[in-house]
Amino acid sequence: MGAVAAAKLTGAATRALRRGSGTALPGLVATRIDPGVVAQLGRQLGGGRVLVTGTNGKTTTARLLAAMLEAAGRGYVHNREGSNLVRGFASTLAARADWRGKIPGAAQLTGVFETDEATFPAAVRALDPTVMVVTNLFRDQLDRYGEVDTVAGILREGLAAAGPGTTLVLNTDDPSVAGLAEGWPGRVHWFGLDAPELHREAAGATDARWCGCGGDFTYERRYFAHVGWWRCTQCGRARPAPETEGRRVELGLDRTRWEVPGLGIAAMRLAGLYNVYNALAAIAAGRALGLPAAAIRAGLGDARAAFGRQEVVALEGRELWLLLTKNPAGANQVLLLLEQAGGPDLAVAVLLNDRFADGQDVSWIWDVDYELLAGRVARCWAGGDRAEDLALRFDYAGWPAPLAVVRGPGALLDAILAGTSPGERVFVIPTYTAMLDLRAELVRRGAVRSALE
Repeated sequence: MGAVAAAKLTGAATRALRRGSGTALPGLVATRIDPGVVAQLGRQLGGGRVLVTGTNGKTTTARLLAAMLEAAGRGYVHNREGSNLVRGFASTLAARADWRGKIPGAAQLTGVFETDEATFPAAVRALDPTVMVVTNLFRDQLDRYGEVDTVAGILREGLAAAGPGTTLVLNTDDPSVAGLAEGWPGRVHWFGLDAPELHREAAGATDARWCGCGGDFTYERRYFAHVGWWRCTQCGRARPAPETEGRRVELGLDRTRWEVPGLGIAAMRLAGLYNVYNALAAIAAGRALGLPAAAIRAGLGDARAAFGRQEVVALEGRELWLLLTKNPAGANQVLLLLEQAGGPDLAVAVLLNDRFADGQDVSWIWDVDYELLAGRVARCWAGGDRAEDLALRFDYAGWPAPLAVVRGPGALLDAILAGTSPGERVFVIPTYTAMLDLRAELVRRGAVRSALE
């Protein structure tokens, strides 16, 4: 297959010349030569093909599912580096194929593909998935996607292209996600939380205020944003009962535990309620694939943070916790995690970029509840292309004046080192491209091995 050979040669050249990680360009070349290359390769995978999409948690959910497959002894193909467009799928699949375009052992392999929401319809058409996972729907990159209803419309286009044998794995606690099941002819596997102890009266800005009928949502329990036990006051549509349900959640900074009926105690090293939801999505997908309970538990226990997502980096004796955020809902969950488990006298650096992959409209920072940490932050730093905007936001939130307001990652790290002592922990909260910039600087300083590991 000429497209696969071209992808392999491109990947080898890219790595040899150190012009990138080879996760996108080889696939771009392959799809230009043969637009059907993803379908031809992906449909060889006889162990099922899983698509994971949603606003937040795609990467973590896909990694958790891959860890479960690993624990079950099942081979898999996974776009692990996070190139979640069709060209990324092509790169991943071509790397596993031989020069003739055949994937060795494909009949027993399962595909796990994280996919960007806008790419979802094309991904469905190309891969003919057996399982589709939607983690959540929040307002994200307003200049690119618009509001939640716009993204939901894109996902419905993808659902319409799926085969009737596909299992849909949906977050029952998110009314926007639950609405995707309306008119769906196939099986739905719901996941959600039964955790009354986590109900919060003030749960942050909500991105789903109204039902499709025009009625308001009311909540028996609200965990964060618009996620919880919801019901429409007008048409009566309500949260479906979940098949995979988390109970008795114990949240900590270094470890999280909860109970799942039929599975037992689940535990992982990832922190935060949002990661419990990511894990529940992965558990539900694992169950849809027929994975044994022991493998699901083991996969959760073995999983490690994806780059920039609760990744801990040692730098000159300091412990940097990288906590990626992309939108108000995700940022509020990170701040809530720090409020609950971060301790007093927090040291926090926030980095804000406004590039295409971040969203160029940064007004969303005014929907982030930075006030939650007022009085808890002892030292802070503002970084990224829009560092000055962050400094103003900190002032309104009641945070102390930043020790530094700098745009470059090198200058920011120097300021953090100057303002801390060895042994201290600093929570670093970057947007996506700011995280990439920061990790590239950490690679340069020898603190991490690769910008994508």
